[in-house]
Amino acid sequence: MPQKPKAPSHGAASVSKSSQAPRSNVPQADQAVYEAVVGQGGELHQNLPSNRNIRPDSQALTDNFGHRIADNQNSLRAGERGPTLLEDFILREKIFHFDHERIPERIVHARGSGAHGVFECTKAIPELTKASIFQKAGATCPVFVRFSTVAGGAGSIDTPRDVRGFAVKLYTDTGNWDLVGNNIPVFFIQDAMKFPDLVHSVKMEADRGYPQAATAHDTLWDFIGLMPESMHMIMWAMSDRAIPRSFRMIEGFGVHTFRLVNAKGEGRFVKFHWKPVLGIESTCWDEAVKIAGADPDFLRRDLYEAIDQGDFPAWDLGIQVFDEDWAARQPYDVLDATKLIPEEEVPVQIVGRMTLNRNPDNFFAEVEQAAFLPSNVIPGIDFTNDPLLQGRLFSYLDTQKSRLGTTNFHQIPINAPKCPFHNFQRDGMMQTMVPTGRANYEPNSLAEAGEDGGPRACPEMGFTSFPANAERNDAAQKLRIRAELFADHYSQARQFYRSQTRSEQAHIASALVFELSKVALEHVRERVVARLRNIDEDLAKRVAAGLAIKLPSKARAAREPVEMAPSDALSIHKQAKNTFAGRKVGLLFAEGSDKAAIDKLKAEVEKAGGSVFLVAPKVGGIPVKGGTLKADGQLAGSPSVLFDAVASILMPKQAEQLTREGAAVQWFMDAYGHCKTIAHCQGSQVLLDKAGVEKDEGVVPVEALVKTGVRRHWEREPKVRMLA
Repeated sequence: MPQKPKAPSHGAASVSKSSQAPRSNVPQADQAVYEAVVGQGGELHQNLPSNRNIRPDSQALTDNFGHRIADNQNSLRAGERGPTLLEDFILREKIFHFDHERIPERIVHARGSGAHGVFECTKAIPELTKASIFQKAGATCPVFVRFSTVAGGAGSIDTPRDVRGFAVKLYTDTGNWDLVGNNIPVFFIQDAMKFPDLVHSVKMEADRGYPQAATAHDTLWDFIGLMPESMHMIMWAMSDRAIPRSFRMIEGFGVHTFRLVNAKGEGRFVKFHWKPVLGIESTCWDEAVKIAGADPDFLRRDLYEAIDQGDFPAWDLGIQVFDEDWAARQPYDVLDATKLIPEEEVPVQIVGRMTLNRNPDNFFAEVEQAAFLPSNVIPGIDFTNDPLLQGRLFSYLDTQKSRLGTTNFHQIPINAPKCPFHNFQRDGMMQTMVPTGRANYEPNSLAEAGEDGGPRACPEMGFTSFPANAERNDAAQKLRIRAELFADHYSQARQFYRSQTRSEQAHIASALVFELSKVALEHVRERVVARLRNIDEDLAKRVAAGLAIKLPSKARAAREPVEMAPSDALSIHKQAKNTFAGRKVGLLFAEGSDKAAIDKLKAEVEKAGGSVFLVAPKVGGIPVKGGTLKADGQLAGSPSVLFDAVASILMPKQAEQLTREGAAVQWFMDAYGHCKTIAHCQGSQVLLDKAGVEKDEGVVPVEALVKTGVRRHWEREPKVRMLA
């Protein structure tokens, strides 16, 4: 029987005295006052009071056929830590309706960019998996990758504060393997039952149709404040991971715990990681906002141009492998998608490399029609009972049919496997294959009459699910409940925050202040800050001070957090690669500039692996010392936010003239404010003075650009902006 959520040991949660927002067909006086009860996993249930005379027409939550719902927080599972059951008609209807809410663009991840490439196994692991691609070092297969934002529509900007989708389709010789993840290793929710609620809260508010591609609004933070399981993910979302410099410089994660199965049938848990060869790099918030105005296609353009120029982005595929015994000893549950496995505890071993080397020939046919399914795995890779993963296994197939209009979406070239496929499925809208014969069922004996009897199952080589379903679970029970360890919502959020550098912590605090300053509901702001006190007291104080509110009482934790050692792998700055590879320098020049000096600097940057973009007040042939020079971009249309570092080679007279040009002054002001290297000639000094650029380790002569421009100068930040 479904189990009623348990109250925590410290007593039942309080009854809310506020009503839900009126529904259009329900008089406001009939709105239900709810009873707040915390479940075993720390999830909040807002239930009608048990002693209330329920009016089914206005107060009880039901499905679309009027069946009252007892639990809207948990899917139905075979045991406390078991797989989700197909009989859960409440989950299926909720996800089914959600999948079909928007057409034709994706409901989430609508704004995407993609590229083709190749994956190569660099370390064979047959002892861990029978997956064909990992049996021999040097084995390769084609791939297609789609990067995306989550919240915005297809026409939104590239650079909002948002999670980035990182979906990889590997066309192996045993079928397609879709590793559908994000650039953040954890997620907002623990159970797929809550996914429609999460997305509804983060999307444009239903009554007003805005904001687009933004999390800084009432409904998202109202949801976050009531869902403490989201606090770990919100730390990542408020960090610089959510404002990346380039798709080429983000990590990718499978998010869920999967399972590797070898030829002997032995299984072990696995987490998948994509680690960028160029390293991780992000922008700062002010820079991301200005990039959106200067180039809303910034990340898409960056990916396309890099591949077009032969600077092929690459990622190493890493795995964290562990067994059930190790998992059982941890203070968190490995089936909880809001948790990660610290790399210091289980090191990431590199087993392959993915290189993107070809842009799409047609954006719609390939990027937009690409359909990724977490259920697409190959023999040797299997699922676990992660309740978020279990829901995704159902949802994605359904949503692809809705979006692409046909059950035959697998025949679209970008989705079709590159190995043979045969089955008895026939017909359907937009069927492009022409099966022959009458064998569309099995078993059949048509071959005995000389006809083609069709394909048959292959037990030895085919996909077989891992047989054990223990995972510390009693599969005989059918429960709507979460495992007790799922109730720890703060330990890893605290670990993440305390693993950051002081500069990164300031960015997180400032991001929280900005986001919550856009929230009009005062009680929502206070509730979020109250939860932050469980993560870090100093963080909560900084955010409260930034909002000019009194520090609220600490929110009660469903399970007290435990101290976890800081992890350098969680910090962008601690993992920084001081290299010019993949970086772009904006070089400002004007009439009379020294062409030889420009050519020399450009050659040095390119030798170091970077590129130079020439910026001038005018485009076309500009007379310079030593000839003429064409600019790649005009000054007003090429702001410094588009570059990783800037340089200037100007004559004093031209520099003096540019001090009266707002775009030129802003060019240096922004570069300085965004903590970038500024390499300049002596003649440019007057322009730097006008922009308020003060000399420091990142403001150097042109000759020092290659040595200094490989990193940001975050030590400058306290001088250029007020941080929380």
